[in-house]
Amino acid sequence: MTVVDGDKELAMTTTVYFDHPDYEEYSVDLRDPRIAAVLSWLWPGAGHFYQQRWAKGFIFMICIMGTFLYGLVIGQGRVCYASFAKHDFRWQFVAQSGIGVPALFALAQNMKTSNGGDPLFVIGERYPYEHVKDNQLREFQLVDAEDRGQIKDSIKDGLMAPPGGPVLPYNDQDVLGTWHTELRHRYDVGTIFTVLAGLLNFLAIYDAFAGPAAPVEPKRKRRQKSLETVAEETNSDSTDNPSSRSDDTNQTRKRKRRKKS
Repeated sequence: MTVVDGDKELAMTTTVYFDHPDYEEYSVDLRDPRIAAVLSWLWPGAGHFYQQRWAKGFIFMICIMGTFLYGLVIGQGRVCYASFAKHDFRWQFVAQSGIGVPALFALAQNMKTSNGGDPLFVIGERYPYEHVKDNQLREFQLVDAEDRGQIKDSIKDGLMAPPGGPVLPYNDQDVLGTWHTELRHRYDVGTIFTVLAGLLNFLAIYDAFAGPAAPVEPKRKRRQKSLETVAEETNSDSTDNPSSRSDDTNQTRKRKRRKKS
């Protein structure tokens, strides 16, 4: 693989050439790899569209965004959110942030709700802490249809927004615990899909920056070719230097005489 950039640093356009004994030489125009990498992070496949690598761009966009959206739907929009609180540090968001623009939206939701504000795109409303209805404790449960918009200090669930309400000790169930109870295994499955999509996009970002992997010659074939090369060099040396060939013949005869004696 040969990289031509015109300078030690990355130039405005970078072309990568691949050569292989059994393949035709081909080149990939990466244009500016730094811009391609940023575009790939903002939206899967965008950096490859910028490099006019259309097939890979569509494959990455459909597969990665499809995986992310599938997980988000399974988790009802609650499995990908940004939270850096002491009792709710969402470490999964580090991997999910690889998806780009959706991760930026999750950060915007975090800033919107950090001071007690309501999130954007409300997808659910819940009874507040210690709320009682019909002599039953209904805290953190979804409000009934007749109570929507009527409950003071209700907790809003937002699309890709952190869980609202107070964070309770581990033995008590807060809003996050209620999400797990309502969604059951779907919450974990949705989280896995969104995390996987973010990690896959990190690989797509690297591909946009460094170019595709060069084809590798099989090890067995390389060994065979190396042996053939050594044999050719030996034959050429013996042909070019007949005295060395006669010396080898004499040494062989001496060895046979020693064995007979």
